[in-house]
Amino acid sequence: MDISVIKIGGNVIDHPDKSNHFLKLFAKFPGTKILVHGGGVMASRIGKSLGIAPKMHLGRRITDKDTLDVVTMVYAGLINKNLVAQLQAYGQNAIGLTGADGNAIKSVKRPVKEVDFGFVGDVESVNTALLESLMKQNIAPVFCAITHNRKGQLLNTNADTIASEIATALAKIHRVKLYFCFDKTGVLMDPENEASLIPLINEDIYKELMKDKIIHSGMIPKLENAFNAINKGVNHVWMGLPENLLLASRGKNAGTIIESLKYDLY
Repeated sequence: MDISVIKIGGNVIDHPDKSNHFLKLFAKFPGTKILVHGGGVMASRIGKSLGIAPKMHLGRRITDKDTLDVVTMVYAGLINKNLVAQLQAYGQNAIGLTGADGNAIKSVKRPVKEVDFGFVGDVESVNTALLESLMKQNIAPVFCAITHNRKGQLLNTNADTIASEIATALAKIHRVKLYFCFDKTGVLMDPENEASLIPLINEDIYKELMKDKIIHSGMIPKLENAFNAINKGVNHVWMGLPENLLLASRGKNAGTIIESLKYDLY
């Protein structure tokens, strides 16, 4: 089975016009597919309105009990169900899931090291049999960024990580492509200049850009998860604008391709 795992960022979801345009593209996207969504922008905004300020470390959210309540309500409820409802309107049968539903994604609470991330989950396993069953019925799973530990505890889990882990789990027996859609044309040398696109990036280039502080914040976990996927058997990893998704599916390099091989920076 050829499977596409497509992750959409919270900055796109937070704008109804952009979100609806993306969902129309997702409905048209050829073949078997899975959608993974973030929602951090909306969660931060709603949290602030409740007096719960977001805390971040290297692009990752620190999740105390109150923050976990907020992200669960926003990710698993407000965002997930609205996305599924819109997909149904566009002719794409879909089902909204957390990692707890059908024991889809089991995680373990991240151990405390230099930073205590709180109720944050690191993925341990993906129930590929459940996903295969849904996809064989032409139902697209739509995952939010909430998993569980099978002991009754929900855990906030980076959506890029969920997309990467789903892709790598399925890649053991299927041909899988992974697409990260967000509000930039791809990985940029200058975040303020869309023309500074890096069309191909590998870990050597990534380390150089990190050292020069060109890559920072939310791009760090995104690229780390991309490299994790490509190094564990995912056939193709791409990053770029949602409106370029169909072009990317046709092999057009309208974004950044993640490569495991080594190339020179210049």
